Amino acid sequence: MIDREHPFSAEALHPELVALVVQTSGAPPEWAARVTPDARLDGDLLLDECELAGLAEALRARFGPAADLAGLRAGLDLAALEALTVADVQRLLPEQPDQPDQPDQGVPDPLPEEGAR
Repeated sequence: MIDREHPFSAEALHPELVALVVQTSGAPPEWAARVTPDARLDGDLLLDECELAGLAEALRARFGPAADLAGLRAGLDLAALEALTVADVQRLLPEQPDQPDQPDQGVPDPLPEEGAR
């Protein structure tokens, strides 16, 4: 079931999600303004099955197996598929996106034990 209790503002949309929607749709960059939380993938953005499959693949490649748009869509009836929004897709993404490794904060490595050399 789709959780609609946690709405997203336009500012809260993950920028990479917006970029992936634009990229997989083959639309020009200025089309990104149409990618809003309440935009329906089918009814508003007019994504076809090939574009949705491409988006599903791109989401899994970028965000991992939890971002399973194909799995979400497989469990929906026709009315829910038609109502599926960008905010619904956002809910598939991990809360903390992958971040580059953080450099050490100046904490030295422990010295090896004397007999371990």
